[in-house]
Formats: sequence, structure tokens, C-alpha cells
Amino acid sequence: MFEGLFHALRRHGVPVALDEWLTLQTALSRNLAGSSLAGFYLTARSLVAKSEQHYDAYDLAFAEYFSGLVATPEEVGDHVMEWLKDTPEALKLSPEDRARIDAMLENLDIDELRRRFEERLRNQTEAHQGGSKHIGTGGTSGMGHSGSAPGGIRIGGESMWRSAVQVAGDRRFREYRADRQLGVREFGSALRRLRRLSDRVDGPATELDLDASIDATADAGGQLNLVFRRPRHNTVRLVLLLDVGGSMDDHIHLVDRLFSAVNQASRFRELTVRYFHNCVYDRIYEDADMSLLRSEPTMALLNRMTPDHMCVVVGDGCMAPSELALPGGCIDWSIHNEEPGWIWLERVRQRFAHSAWLNPVPEHWWTSVHGARTLNAIRELFPMYELSLQGLDEAIDHLLARPA
Repeated sequence: MFEGLFHALRRHGVPVALDEWLTLQTALSRNLAGSSLAGFYLTARSLVAKSEQHYDAYDLAFAEYFSGLVATPEEVGDHVMEWLKDTPEALKLSPEDRARIDAMLENLDIDELRRRFEERLRNQTEAHQGGSKHIGTGGTSGMGHSGSAPGGIRIGGESMWRSAVQVAGDRRFREYRADRQLGVREFGSALRRLRRLSDRVDGPATELDLDASIDATADAGGQLNLVFRRPRHNTVRLVLLLDVGGSMDDHIHLVDRLFSAVNQASRFRELTVRYFHNCVYDRIYEDADMSLLRSEPTMALLNRMTPDHMCVVVGDGCMAPSELALPGGCIDWSIHNEEPGWIWLERVRQRFAHSAWLNPVPEHWWTSVHGARTLNAIRELFPMYELSLQGLDEAIDHLLARPA
């Protein structure tokens, strides 16, 4: 049953396993989803979508199989959604307007509407407001949102007159995608995994092991069986080096979220945050203002670190080649670096057995972005990961791995 949905889920990247699919069939045979499509949607999602990061792909696959939401290209969520971010003042419909809309909906050609919509997606290059042809807001084109055309395709926005016949790109769980930039919540969830490096404290087992208790209770046929473990002692020491200013200004909100996640809970036994601009040189700064009065020699910082410390660098790696390769190449004319920035980055890399570089620039731009030459040089020195949910997971996997 619903074999087509199974294949749609696989096509969209939802890693549904055969045993999970058979469990869904069992649930349907017992009428656990009721007789509604909404009930089936929620039941199936709870059984086949293992993580929130799969919800968006699940929605796309479900919509493709059951229709009702056009499986439009990814561009709907990128530049097209940017065109439609401004919502004009709501139009007022008279009873005569409402009757005209109802009459036109009776003679609507869905296939022709979709053909015109796909043609606009291919050919339109800029935002339009208030027109009668292009995808936009307001107006009478029938493609976009907040307009007055009956029987169109709503993209984004909110349903106002209930006159759209299809909705494109209405993706409620898009923010949970693995390749999305991170918010505070996602940062926190990922950083929490670093607690695996914490040691168990010698002494009595006083902390409830919830997962083991569930397994033991299930093995006992439902009879409650609590399992306890020794509590962890937080041993995670993290050095966080943040690139600020210049091209990193484009990512300032992402850095703010990182700070919020890092400081919301005591995830680390010791947290040291320092700043630099473009490249690390002989001084490192205690705040984002990068005042010399609140700085220290980089070697002093490195000498305080122990083999237990981990280092995470956050930066785009994009700079003039001279900043990386030449003495005196620092972009700040008032600072003369006696040694090239590359030498200092090597020292940072060699000081920490566990280190990673998080780059807010999307990975598919790394070979073409302005500054790609220095970015890719740094990739040869540091393990570099995109600053997305998936990239942060990969970086933490790397940090958790013990050196050979």
C-alpha cells in the first residue's frame, strides 16, 4: 500500500527503512491513522522521519505523491521567496468581486495554469509588485501572494481570500533542513554532543540512564526496570576563535546565534573566546572591538592550552593572498606582522590535537567565492566544514574522534 510514497520519500532523501515502512502498514491496518489524510500524514511522519532535519524532505515527498502542493524547483525557496517577502496592504473584496471569483474558478484550466507558472519560474529574473503577468505580490497575475486574481498559485504569504487553487513552496519545516544555517536551538543541540568527551565520575551510580531503563523495561515485558549510571564530570575545554569584520559582517547574525547557544548552558568545563580579523597574527583579541588594550600575545594563549583543549575556528577564510603569505600583509595598516599569517595558523593547528574550522560560506561556493584561493589554502591545514546543521555534526564527529 502506498508504494509510490515509499519511493517518493527515498527520492527526496528521507532514509526510510523497510522495517519502518512495514510498521507503518501495520499501523494503517489497525486504523491508527483514522480515515483522514491529516491523520495519515502525522502517523507516517512519526514512523519514517527519524529526525527534524528530514521533515522538509518528507513534506515535499508527501506533496508530490498526494498532489495539492506543487513540487516546484528549489528556486521557489530562494530568490523567488526573496521577491515575495514584502506584503502589500490587503485588498478589500466586495460581494460582487467574491461572486466573480467563484464563477471564474468553475472554468479554470489547472494544466494551463501550471504551464504558465513553470514558464515564469524559468524566465523571470526580478521581483514584481502589483502587475498582471509576473510572479509577485499584489496585482492580478495569479502567481505570488496578496493579489486579487482568482484561481492562481499562492507562493509564500498567507491565505487571504481562499481563491488559490494550488500552493507552491509552502514548506513549514524548511528551517530544520540539514543544509540550513543554524539557529540557537540547532547550535545547542549539536554542541550538546560534545559532552560525550566528558569522563564518568568514580563513585556510586546515582544518575538515571533513561535509554537503558527503557530497554530494560521492554526486555522485562513492561515491568518497570530502572537503570542508573555514574554521573559525568564535564571535562570539555574549548577555544573558540572568531573572525569578525569585513566579509564576516554578512554572517553577523549567525555569529550572534552561536554566542547565544554557547552561553545558554554550561556545556564546557572551560570556554575561551578570542577574536581576529581575516587571519590570526601575533596578537589575539578578547572582544569583537579588537582593542589592543584588551588583547594578548597569541603565543601566550597557545602556551596556556593543554592537550585536552579543543579549538574551533569560525571564519570565511576569504582574504587577500598577501594577508596569508607575506610578512606585513595584515590588512590593518597600523599593525605590522613580522611573520606571515600562514605561520600563525600552522601554530594554532599544531597546538591542538582536536581542531576544526567552521565556514559560514556555503560549501558549493568554496571554489568560486571571492577569496577562494585563501579559503582553499586553509582547507589544506584545517579540517573545514560548512556552518550548517550537517556540517556542524560532521565537525563534532571529527572532534570526538581520538587521534590515531
